[in-house]
Amino acid sequence: MKSMIVKSAVFGCTLAALFSANQTEARPTRANSGAKYVFFFLGDGMSATQIQATEAWLTTANGGSARNAEDLLNPGNRLNMTKLPIAGMQTTFDAGALMTDSASSATAFSCGIKTLSGVINMDTTKTTGYKSIAQLAHEMGMSVGVLSSVSLDHATPAAYYASVPSRGAMNDICIQLANSGYEFFGGGSMAKGGAGFGTDAWALAATNGYSVVSGRTAILDLINNPQSKVICPNAWLQDSSAMPYHVDFNAPEASNNVTLAEMTEAAIACLESDKDGFFIMVEGGKIDWACHANDAMAAIGDMIDFDNAVGEAIAFYLAHPNDTLIVVTGDHETGGLTIGHATTGYSENYAGLTNQTCSFTYFGANQWTAHKAAYADSYTDTPTNLVSNADMLNLMEECFGLVYADLNDYQKEKLEDAYDKSITGGRSGTNNNSAAENSYLYGSYEPIVVTITHILNERASIGWTSYSHTGVPVPVFAAGFDAYRFAGFYDNTDIAKQIAAAMRYKGTLPVERD
Repeated sequence: MKSMIVKSAVFGCTLAALFSANQTEARPTRANSGAKYVFFFLGDGMSATQIQATEAWLTTANGGSARNAEDLLNPGNRLNMTKLPIAGMQTTFDAGALMTDSASSATAFSCGIKTLSGVINMDTTKTTGYKSIAQLAHEMGMSVGVLSSVSLDHATPAAYYASVPSRGAMNDICIQLANSGYEFFGGGSMAKGGAGFGTDAWALAATNGYSVVSGRTAILDLINNPQSKVICPNAWLQDSSAMPYHVDFNAPEASNNVTLAEMTEAAIACLESDKDGFFIMVEGGKIDWACHANDAMAAIGDMIDFDNAVGEAIAFYLAHPNDTLIVVTGDHETGGLTIGHATTGYSENYAGLTNQTCSFTYFGANQWTAHKAAYADSYTDTPTNLVSNADMLNLMEECFGLVYADLNDYQKEKLEDAYDKSITGGRSGTNNNSAAENSYLYGSYEPIVVTITHILNERASIGWTSYSHTGVPVPVFAAGFDAYRFAGFYDNTDIAKQIAAAMRYKGTLPVERD
């Protein structure tokens, strides 16, 4: 991951200079026509705190100090998105909750309407469907690409081609994907697209002219040999038909992987020859999953991969500055991430995160599973199960850089309680805590794994308040044709409307689906 960080940072230095020297790009320059190439980047679960945590970690990883303003402001330590010239802020609540879910927030972005959590591109009565901005772009003759690091039938990508009363209707969503006619899908796979879930969406997609391209060599070959209708699932699907966390790209299973940035480059290559332009939506979906699990380093890794995808769009913009619009935002914040913690005051230790070598998911499925198989049968109910197990202490240090001897008594106590509960059966196991304490401390996650990441994050001065979404407003960044439209403070439904205006769509959103 470090080599990708350096590449992104070097590119960012030239980007800041270009935008500061050429602010006129934010105003429309195409006569009688709208934005020809539209990129919409959505970091699921990403708000200002995820962005600041990532830039603080980048600063530290690049040899600077997160306590030094000059280092933090160094363009080489900042994300591509925060160097875009236009910035705004959008509210995220949906029709029925201050804390939106990804289905209703994606509906706001794609259709310009408020709806209920769990509903995709339909009104609150779940009886009227609406067309997404991607569908409208397709009707205008533009090619369309939908990319996500999670499964392609997940809520956010689904909102750009499907209309269903429940995000759980994933086989129906897959069928609508196969019938969409869009030119490019990539990232994760279809979680429920096979015959075992109803209609075989994969077979339907093949009937409708789609080729399936997977594996690093084959996907990257699209850059030089583009195809007109293609679905590109990543070779290694780590969990729920999703791409692996970027922090796990050093694992043996990742040898045939592509990054989200590389998938974006392939999508651009497949779509850019269309004389009427394209609309590309890219979701960094596993930022959200990492934040649900309160794993800061997994979230930071996927933030970087997502931002490198933004970098691909910027590189395209530099070649087509008068025709390209780039918009970057998040759908909501996840986890209640804070910069600062009660135990660290005004200090920080982002360098402590650098030694984490894998995500909570990879550790849970591999190192922890093997450890539990080796030791669960010999477990006894004593207060020293963790401290007396050298193998587990070594695992914490090897995989997370967490040295047991450096922890305080309370942190050691929390780890012991979590270890006892996990080794005796995970969430159904026993320890010295009450049921209410366990629910508060671990949520739905493996107790020992989430406790390790909590302590590691706290020592870095990162706090969490939730395992769910929060209701804070989210920043928006933009560059290119009509980018000025995205300055200010506004509702998330306005983003779809402003993109439609930049595309010079003749109608008014929302547009009912036939």
